[in-house]
Amino acid sequence: MLALLTGSALGDEHRHHGTGQLELPPRVITQVLQETPLTITATPKEARQPIPASDGADYLKTIPGFSAVRGGGSNSDPVLRGMFGSRLKLLTDGGEMLGACPSRMDAPSSYIAPQNYDQLTVIKGPQTVAWGPGSSAGTVLFERLPESFDEPGSRLDATLVGGSNTRRDLQLDGALGSRDGYLRLSGNRSRSGDYRDGNGDRVPSRWYKWNTDLALGWTPDDDTLLELSVGTGDGEARYAGRGMDGSQFERESLGLRFERQFSGGSLRELEARLYYNHADHVMDNYSLRTPPAAGMMAGGMATNVDRRTLGARLGVTWAWDDLELLVGADAQRNSHRTRSSMGVEDAFRQQPWVRDASFSQVGVFSELSWARRDDQRLIGGLRLDQHHVEDAREVISGHGGGMPMANPTRGDTRRETLPAAFLRLEQDLSDLPATAYVGLGHVQRFPDYWELFSPGQSPGAVNAFEGVEPERTTQLDVGVQYRRDGLQAWLSGYAGVVDDFILFDYTGMSSSAQNIDAHIMGAEAGLALDLTDNWELETSLAWAWGRNRSDGEALPQMPPLDARFNLTYARDNWSAGALWRVGAAQSRTADGKGNVTSRDFGDSAGFGVLSLNAAYRFNQAVTASVGVDNLLDKAYAEHLNLAGNGSFGFPADTRINEPGRTLWAKLDLSF
Repeated sequence: MLALLTGSALGDEHRHHGTGQLELPPRVITQVLQETPLTITATPKEARQPIPASDGADYLKTIPGFSAVRGGGSNSDPVLRGMFGSRLKLLTDGGEMLGACPSRMDAPSSYIAPQNYDQLTVIKGPQTVAWGPGSSAGTVLFERLPESFDEPGSRLDATLVGGSNTRRDLQLDGALGSRDGYLRLSGNRSRSGDYRDGNGDRVPSRWYKWNTDLALGWTPDDDTLLELSVGTGDGEARYAGRGMDGSQFERESLGLRFERQFSGGSLRELEARLYYNHADHVMDNYSLRTPPAAGMMAGGMATNVDRRTLGARLGVTWAWDDLELLVGADAQRNSHRTRSSMGVEDAFRQQPWVRDASFSQVGVFSELSWARRDDQRLIGGLRLDQHHVEDAREVISGHGGGMPMANPTRGDTRRETLPAAFLRLEQDLSDLPATAYVGLGHVQRFPDYWELFSPGQSPGAVNAFEGVEPERTTQLDVGVQYRRDGLQAWLSGYAGVVDDFILFDYTGMSSSAQNIDAHIMGAEAGLALDLTDNWELETSLAWAWGRNRSDGEALPQMPPLDARFNLTYARDNWSAGALWRVGAAQSRTADGKGNVTSRDFGDSAGFGVLSLNAAYRFNQAVTASVGVDNLLDKAYAEHLNLAGNGSFGFPADTRINEPGRTLWAKLDLSF
């Protein structure tokens, strides 16, 4: 049963067109445990609890160490080990989809439909340099795997989801091809109405999304792949904790991928990727709500922002006996624009676009793996990046959020060359079926768009563009992985020093961003135990801690201790389980301080939530799963929360409650 923890058994079978025999019972995934040092792999297509995920952040919360800034039904912003934003690198098919909203209403994860991807890989901490700069918290890869047909054929996978609050999902993923190539088409439509919390109060949170992606692959031989992909999507979502809603989340994506495997020499693999992503996002206060009759936004207001991102990556792998070397380069350029207007009926579309920022980055990287002995491995990496950013804003908000004023840094540019490196030792223990590891990583992260352009000011500088410096993280990761028949356990811990941590302060009339020094530490642990041939117990624990050592107070926006306990009974072609999730109270806060999306506003209470699930496989082609989330209809809120701001009658600095009792069902079909 332990093989189910990563979803690899069902995932591989699903991808190979249902030709083999499934020996394991179906299962609803409640948590994804770590199987190798600092690396987690999952299959996003599988049923999971809570109700199947609507975005990337929603799925990541299944992994110990992840949480999310919550504020409604969808489009949360993921947080790993208390670290937020661009500290967490989030890639889809090797490319980066950057959102455009200055307040991250369209966080990068909001453009990801997890069920449209075959594999999810998470690398915790600064323990890789191969996937771009700045990933001090970790790296997340959502990937579609190449199709493989031994003879002309086709496959079709379909998923239907229905649940409380008028939740309705339809997802299709089909392919046809032969040994020479394939055509793959995937898409989804997902919607939900406003939910009610455990008190029975309606929380404005409805959303609607759709995505369509097409991939055309050419495989002239077994060792070569050339794939062209194109995709688009859109959606809308309203938020109880924001003054505006997202009435458009339009996405355009284009990718080109080349892979070549080699044999008979030291050169093993060549991989090249080119990608283009465009996010076109609209925020307004009239499409999904009634605009206010008084105030600065009376009568309706809309803002349209977009970001175009062009990137490339090249990697070459060599291998000699006990050595494997990856070297490569990557580059990215993105440009941000905005336009807005008062009134309704999309008057903003008559306004001209105004470019306010452009970024570019070029980097080189190398990772070396050395199997020093059969039971010992040494892995290390280096990268160097050059960053360039231009401030194109003509005006900025005045001091305290007053009248706009001429931008003193208009036309100015910043250039930085920043390094990153890591070294990790993995040792298989001689007396135990276990692997211990220790790794040290260092990352220098260039400030992102939200940190340079969203804050109203920066202490000691004319604005944040001039004042905010790169963030420097040095972190030690340690842990152990234990595995024998019927038992899997793991423990990981980390401690880091962050110099020039970028902190937002909301105690004045407008937000400001500044650099402070911080300490961070934490741990995650997990256990999967076969109690009998049919009963299995899973449990996990995640704890994060941070301190602002410049001001002698807590680092804000740190999630509290989180624990999960799951008991599953499985046999033949069915399973049933119970999940108990416990969130501790959080009293270590720094009121008025946080990040570009959210801030601390007092302590939060702890909670416990009980959920039930079951799954049944009718035959090779049909599997059903059902669940009841928050069975006891408890009223509770996550600590990381957008909070009320007066919209929809929610008082300011009041956390938005999570959904009450929620029923759902999922049907998977494979042909």
